[in-house]
Amino acid sequence: MTKSAKLKIFLGTLYLIIISVFLWYFFSYFTIEELTSYDFLKNNRDYLIAVKESNILLSSIIFFIFTVFWTLMLGFGSPILLLAGFIFGKWLGSLLAIFALSVGATLLYIFCNFYLKDLIKDKFLKKFSYLSNKFKENEFNFFLIYRFVGGIPFAISNVLPTLFDVKIKNFFFGSLLGMYPQIFVWVSLGSGIEKIIDQNLKAPTIIQLLNSREIYIPILGFFIIVVLAFIIRKFFYKN
Repeated sequence: MTKSAKLKIFLGTLYLIIISVFLWYFFSYFTIEELTSYDFLKNNRDYLIAVKESNILLSSIIFFIFTVFWTLMLGFGSPILLLAGFIFGKWLGSLLAIFALSVGATLLYIFCNFYLKDLIKDKFLKKFSYLSNKFKENEFNFFLIYRFVGGIPFAISNVLPTLFDVKIKNFFFGSLLGMYPQIFVWVSLGSGIEKIIDQNLKAPTIIQLLNSREIYIPILGFFIIVVLAFIIRKFFYKN
């Protein structure tokens, strides 16, 4: 067995162990019923806001480190964005989230570029080879569009650029600028959910949620981004 194959097995095993330990630890404290309970959300909302207000700098640093680690562990972006808005509000939350996700994604890209490049090429090169020339024409601009358009699971979108040898600085700044519009929308939605929970002792109905400005504006923004992304994808991702 080659060193590369041994490394892939080791990394895959390590990843599964870390995820398993995290899930075991998490669900040893919380049940599914608790997580879906409105009282649970409201009580923990009060706790999280109190922790943030007691030391906002420390809370921001902890959230930043956790988000970088979450990204390295191939976690989904949306739960982190909702949490950022829920705890820190839409302005500080979106800034923390965009920088943490960009740093985490860049570190993951560097790691994959050095250790998993052959594996990624075997899995994805045929499917995405038509993008190679587009990246070569103007790497930063196309990567910026790639990040804005999305449509690919966050973890996969972080490793695919290894196929095209994207420069690290282009990856980081392209992520920072390209992902910000969607991140701001998701974080605003998380902030809106926090405000709804703060203002209601009982769980609001779907109609009440949709009538709330804090909820329907981010949802509207999300649909606008989806439409724009669809149009841009049709134009730039043509074979």
